[in-house]
Amino acid sequence: MWGKLSWAAIPLDQPIPLVASGVVIAVVVSVLALVVLKGWFPYLWREWITSVDHKRIGIMYIVLAMVMLLRGFSDAIMMRSQQALAFQSEGYLPPEHYDQIFSAHGTLMIFFVAMPFVIGLMNFVVPLQLGVRDVAFPTLNSVGFWLTATGALLVNISLLVGEFARTGWLPFPPLSELTYSPGVGVDYYLWALEISGIGTLVAAINLVTTVLKLHAPGMTYMRMPMFCWTTLASNLLIVAAFPILTATLTMLVLDRYLGFHFFTNEAGGNMMMFVNLIWAWGHPEVYILVLPAFGVFSEVVSTFSGKPLFGYRSMVAATMVICILSFTVWLHHFFTMGAGADVNAIFGILSMIIAVPTGVKVFNWLFTMYGGRIVYATPMLWSIGFMVTFVIGGMTGVLLAVPPVDFVLHNSLFLVAHFHNVIIGGVLFGAFAGYTYWFPKAFGFRLHEGLGKASFWCWITGFYVAFMPLYVLGLMGMTRRMQHYDVAAWHPWLVIAAGGAAIILLGIGLQIAQLVVSIRRRHELRDETGDPWNGRSLEWATSSPPPVFNFAVLPRIEGEEAYWGMKERASKDVILGPEPSYRDIEMPRNSATGFVCAFFATIMGFSLIWHIWWLVGVAIVGAYATFVVFAWRDRDEYVILAESVARIDRANRRARRVMLGERELVS
Repeated sequence: MWGKLSWAAIPLDQPIPLVASGVVIAVVVSVLALVVLKGWFPYLWREWITSVDHKRIGIMYIVLAMVMLLRGFSDAIMMRSQQALAFQSEGYLPPEHYDQIFSAHGTLMIFFVAMPFVIGLMNFVVPLQLGVRDVAFPTLNSVGFWLTATGALLVNISLLVGEFARTGWLPFPPLSELTYSPGVGVDYYLWALEISGIGTLVAAINLVTTVLKLHAPGMTYMRMPMFCWTTLASNLLIVAAFPILTATLTMLVLDRYLGFHFFTNEAGGNMMMFVNLIWAWGHPEVYILVLPAFGVFSEVVSTFSGKPLFGYRSMVAATMVICILSFTVWLHHFFTMGAGADVNAIFGILSMIIAVPTGVKVFNWLFTMYGGRIVYATPMLWSIGFMVTFVIGGMTGVLLAVPPVDFVLHNSLFLVAHFHNVIIGGVLFGAFAGYTYWFPKAFGFRLHEGLGKASFWCWITGFYVAFMPLYVLGLMGMTRRMQHYDVAAWHPWLVIAAGGAAIILLGIGLQIAQLVVSIRRRHELRDETGDPWNGRSLEWATSSPPPVFNFAVLPRIEGEEAYWGMKERASKDVILGPEPSYRDIEMPRNSATGFVCAFFATIMGFSLIWHIWWLVGVAIVGAYATFVVFAWRDRDEYVILAESVARIDRANRRARRVMLGERELVS
């Protein structure tokens, strides 16, 4: 009745996952108990869990990413400490557990930290920057988030029930085939990513439609903020690339579940085809992650330099060139596979060419800063730290794009250092810059600057201490994924790398402290105006936090920097524009569709992993019934009366009048 599931699935003989699971369960139970005892559940259900407001869904994506960052970084700490201790010894992690840890670390960090973080920022910011009320498909937006959360939940369930994959963050055959991985670890990986991949694809379709079709009056494509352009490029890549991932993993599912032979070594299968397909998705994935970060840096550098973005049109062109070229370089991930010198040379040249539009962006940011009155606030520090770190990572990438060099360094720690150089220095620093930059817009108060800067310096110092030694180790010949080693020359470098991870841990601790202190001092850090950074784009034109309808009246756009133009006119006349004519506003109703679908998706995924077929059928029927119920709703919108809209907007206008008067007195 319960398929392969039995009490033997709980690792009672492994203290580390058992204790870790116990801590996680205790935390979850404590949080749920607090919510129930405080009577918060009705509020959470009404305002968050069933919300279709793009701002709340964006915040929930970011919260998910931050929680998974803690989980993924705990794996990193264990890996670094294991390698620091495992010189001529077994260390404290047995090989089968160590293999699960590095597989879970990569899976969580890419799919459930980086992806939700950038999608959350895009969800929150893009409709505000476009001057519209919500995304194109609000309920679908909720479905996308909750399916992503389902994938994260399945990965974490594997910590206690069963095991996770031991194949690395990409499950390469034949290791991932049933012959060599007969347990459920690879199945956890496959179903977590299949379900969350659907959620990601749904979110991308939503954001592409929003950017292309929903604009405030006068908002042409060439008047969109740079973050909207990078959002468009990133989500076009998701729409094009994620079906490749879904199809590839489906073929592996068919191999494992029904005895197909897509990637086996017999019966006509070809394991190299998996490598080809997975990187046809995998290299665009790098740009799916980093392009939104480029958009964040464009907004931050322009704001804190007090200047328009230098070379706006060239930045747009560079963004779309990257979008296209990202599909032409995937083979550089397997130069050693035997495609031949001619094919390798072509892909090596293309891999170098794609660095050109990225270089255009870096120079544009530098020229934006040149001659500006730079304010070194925390978001700006993350941006400058990114420029230095990402350029180093980019140069090592160009080095690896040379096939003879790649033949030497392939599968070494040099590659690991390069990858983290790009992902941490680019994506994660971009996510942190966006988080600190837009936090006051989301919650109405700023984050504590002192703790934010201290966290930044710990992160960037820890990054260099942790990953520069890996470049050296790669050149010395140390390969990836080694659980122990006997080479004395490697040991000091691995000890230094473990020290760097500890410094990053301190940075994460300071970020947590920053959030706690900021919440406790929120009245001192309050932003009454909605424009704490003297911003230039439309999200700063509304109150902080924005009302559910974003704008009382959709703004009329008359230039590339719409909000900056409005502020200049108001400052010149020393008066805000006339009060608009307020009207009733229709907004989409909340819906439990996303949460209920995710509930059934979790049951279905868990049942497929453990071969509980009757429960799979129940889950499918439940998910289908949910969609039918949603489709038959006869009331999908509610009306916010003009009087309520006017009351909310007038409060914001009063605060801006005070700000305008104070600036006039100073000048």
